[in-house]
Amino acid sequence: MKNDNSILLSEASIATSKEVRQGTLLVEDGKIAGIWYRNDDGTVNYDGDDIDYSSLAEKILETRSPQAKLIKLPGKVIMAGAIDAHVHFREPGMTHKADMVSESKAALLGGVTSFIDMPNNNPPATSLERLREKAALAEGRCFANWGFHIGADNSNPETLEKCLSEGQANAFAGIKVFMGSSTGNMLVDKGNALEDLFSITGSRILIHSEDEAIIKANLEKAKEKFGEDIPMREHENIRSRTACIKSTIKALEMAMKHGTKLHVCHVTTAEEVEMIRTAKQYNPEITAETSANYLWFCNEDYDRLGSLVKCNPAIKTAADRAALRQAVKDGVIDTIGSDHAPHMMEEKQHPYLSCPSGMPSIQQEISVLLTVASQEDIPLSRVASLISEKTAELFGIEDRGVIKTGIAADLIIIDPNKKFIVGESDEGAAGAAYKCGWTPYKGAELTGMVEEVFLAGRHVVAGGRLIDGTPHGTALKFTKF
Repeated sequence: MKNDNSILLSEASIATSKEVRQGTLLVEDGKIAGIWYRNDDGTVNYDGDDIDYSSLAEKILETRSPQAKLIKLPGKVIMAGAIDAHVHFREPGMTHKADMVSESKAALLGGVTSFIDMPNNNPPATSLERLREKAALAEGRCFANWGFHIGADNSNPETLEKCLSEGQANAFAGIKVFMGSSTGNMLVDKGNALEDLFSITGSRILIHSEDEAIIKANLEKAKEKFGEDIPMREHENIRSRTACIKSTIKALEMAMKHGTKLHVCHVTTAEEVEMIRTAKQYNPEITAETSANYLWFCNEDYDRLGSLVKCNPAIKTAADRAALRQAVKDGVIDTIGSDHAPHMMEEKQHPYLSCPSGMPSIQQEISVLLTVASQEDIPLSRVASLISEKTAELFGIEDRGVIKTGIAADLIIIDPNKKFIVGESDEGAAGAAYKCGWTPYKGAELTGMVEEVFLAGRHVVAGGRLIDGTPHGTALKFTKF
């Protein structure tokens, strides 16, 4: 979609994975048309001349883009719009919980300009035909840019390999493999199927890593001890750290054996962090993701929030949370995915055995990450990599995810110092635009809010609120390896 508006963003800090520097950015026809950085001596190079940075905006308006709208942003931070490669928007099949309209709107308000939806829908998206059906549902309805992962099951590895060999790989971002059961009943537990999937070279393999046999045994023990009235706090013992560790060991061993482009989703334990750190030395194509939820909550929150923080894999200990925060800082964790998984509040009030796992979080994830970054001295350059740049690289997303001339101007403007309490307003991450209407972050004090959002150069969020009710998201394009 062509956007003829010209916008000049001036005096902000521009954060990329390489650096954070004050600069000015010009948007024309939906693309980043120019970037100028302020030098340490207060000058900037413009058309071969060093001029005072304070006069740059006026110079650009006079000589290059007189129709541009000037927006001065002192104290603010510009980043590429976030790309969330791990969401469950529940469409098709579970639209009473969420749909692409409501959740993409919440995503945009939180600073997520592109999302990649997981395949555990009803019916599951395990074929190109199902992906085409999802694309038809997304077209013209999404407030953020959209794409999909395709799902693996015990019977389709050969079909997936055929898709890749026949040049149809660009229809999806990656292949999702559930090594532990979760919403959607897409468990892959046959040894030969896993070996076949990990042998695939033309796509990234994403895994939900929990050992099913351990989970089932733990659940039976809990039933013997508590009967039908299992406390929510038992969730971390049922979906245990051992279940995560055993499954991840198996996945990493296969990835090292086959050279798999493996992406370990929602890492939750300190042990997995160290295993992944080591495995990357043997297979640099191994990457890892965690969720803001695991950087914020720990098992102590079960007493306060109960079922609202029941998710798969389970939230672990404060020590695990600290290890994950360090892994985000030092680069063992490559990306942040929200694992946005909404359920209605009525469903979450069910007893343990019938209470679904998952929580809505995409509207809060960037602010949670910014808050954690502030607490742990994680530089904004790492945040820029985690939320957009690395994700675009891993999944071959064209024309998105970086701040570079010629790239689509999907941009977010952050007030890094803004403090707010979730639930006290509907502005940006303080609100909950989810169809389910709730967030486990209600009452949390966060620091750092996305206030303005540009989608392909179009100003779509101002002051933390949608400018209009028109969805402007378009399909993401993927280039495989």
